[in-house]
Amino acid sequence: MHDQPKYPPLRASAFFGDDRSARPLVSGTVARGHLRQDSLLETGKIGNTDADVFPFAVDAQVLTRGRERFNIYCSPCHGQTGNGDGMVVQRGFRRPPSYHIDRLRMAAAGHFVDVMLNGIGAMPDFSDRVDARDRWAITAYIRALQLSQHATVGDVPSSERGALQ
Repeated sequence: MHDQPKYPPLRASAFFGDDRSARPLVSGTVARGHLRQDSLLETGKIGNTDADVFPFAVDAQVLTRGRERFNIYCSPCHGQTGNGDGMVVQRGFRRPPSYHIDRLRMAAAGHFVDVMLNGIGAMPDFSDRVDARDRWAITAYIRALQLSQHATVGDVPSSERGALQ
């Protein structure tokens, strides 16, 4: 295999009419595993607007996965409770906003997905590290964190309210 005809990268070739040995991609082809048919799942948007609906049902399994991924990718900066006081911040890096400020509590769920996908401010994009379903799972967990800090007695099921008093 060492001694075989081949073209080094970007070497000219007289075989093709355009003198290139490397062939351009055939238009309309999609690499295996890269077909993006569900734009809500992939981008967090419906049209050009941040979506406020999840592309799949959120259950305990999704929240568990979201917590796991949040603790890996988000908590170093955002902290485990989402207050923006993670270990990276404690070491002197720029503090991210708390998830508990009104602007982010009122933001559509798709906003968080879009930020993970594209980055914002000092936050880099995580599109190459966190896949689409995990971005939504993290978003669901962020919503749970927000609710944990701003819940009222009315949010507790009536059967469980007696345990609070």
